Amino acid sequence: MARIAGVDLPRQKRVEIALTYIYGIGVSRSNKILDKAGIERSVRVKDLSEEETSRIAKIIDMEGGVEGDLRKEIAMNIKRLMEIGSYRGMRHRRNLPVRGQRTHTNARTRKGPRRALIRPKPAAPKV
Repeated sequence: MARIAGVDLPRQKRVEIALTYIYGIGVSRSNKILDKAGIERSVRVKDLSEEETSRIAKIIDMEGGVEGDLRKEIAMNIKRLMEIGSYRGMRHRRNLPVRGQRTHTNARTRKGPRRALIRPKPAAPKV
């Protein structure tokens, strides 16, 4: 099992797809890494040699911005926005959509499930 940037890559998948299991690497970045390393995209992870695996790991280390470091950087950026009191920071703090989406309807993913409204009971009819 190939282990790159602290992530175990699935052995049966093609290298192009397996690299996307690393946080911060998508398909296009994966392809650029493989081009730099000189490895064919269709090769399965189980067929990679140790030397090829180390080449991929070295390229990812040089480029940076994956896994823990990237997560920490994103968290720090959000924290900075909240501290300076920007509009985006306020949206993060209130757990609302940040990028201009509507909230009158929709936005349930970000806002969470609807809170039950407590309605008064209807008055009993007078006899």
